[in-house]
Amino acid sequence: MQSDGGATCMEIEKLASEVNHASLEPRPRFAPLKAHEISDGQIQFRKINVPQHRYTPLKKAWMEIYTPIMDQMGIDIRMNPKARKVELKTRPDTPDASNLQKCADFVSAFMMGFEPKDAVALLRMDELYVDTFEIKDVKTLHGEHLSRAIGRLSGKGGKTRIAIENATKTRIVIADTKIHMLGSFANIKIARSSLCSLILGSPAGKASFSNGLLLLLLLLLRQTATIAALTNESLKGVKQSGTSLLCAT
Repeated sequence: MQSDGGATCMEIEKLASEVNHASLEPRPRFAPLKAHEISDGQIQFRKINVPQHRYTPLKKAWMEIYTPIMDQMGIDIRMNPKARKVELKTRPDTPDASNLQKCADFVSAFMMGFEPKDAVALLRMDELYVDTFEIKDVKTLHGEHLSRAIGRLSGKGGKTRIAIENATKTRIVIADTKIHMLGSFANIKIARSSLCSLILGSPAGKASFSNGLLLLLLLLLRQTATIAALTNESLKGVKQSGTSLLCAT
């Protein structure tokens, strides 16, 4: 009798669970929100000032700036000649809300002096950013001392600047006493230390600067080699454990 009673209780519970599942509505599936829907349908704007010396370069490179912003990022862009500002705004079909800020960073990088083909990397890679500092942040210089420091940073025909760019995989713009750098966090850190040593008086052609840059590069290479060795050891361990399991079976 107890077994019949237990079976009856189980059947009742099973029927109750089936009734509950049948009465529940299916889980709703919502489509991802678009950029204009996240902001409650409001259009978002960004305005970037155009300096006097970048007005003519902007005219020449307008299509190189306009095309990726309109076609790839889905952001409207226009030039306001009266206010001398580049205006950006989202559209109903903008795929991502962060595209507006990426486009603003791209246009701002061009205004700082970067080439469009270099600054467009800000639209495609998330780990890149622009860092800016002034010579007076490192050392207070005036007159000819300041001019010589700027000359050491650039080098003859820009050779020193290009050498640092190629070694650190960054892009550097020297605008009077301001220095703008475009790249990843680690690469900008190396480039900044090299530029600071030049500002403090290290000659670009002497061994002090080149050795310092080589040491920094060797440290990076050593870190990457260590990571590669660790991954190889872990893979070897996985292979050995797999072979041992096969032999055991």
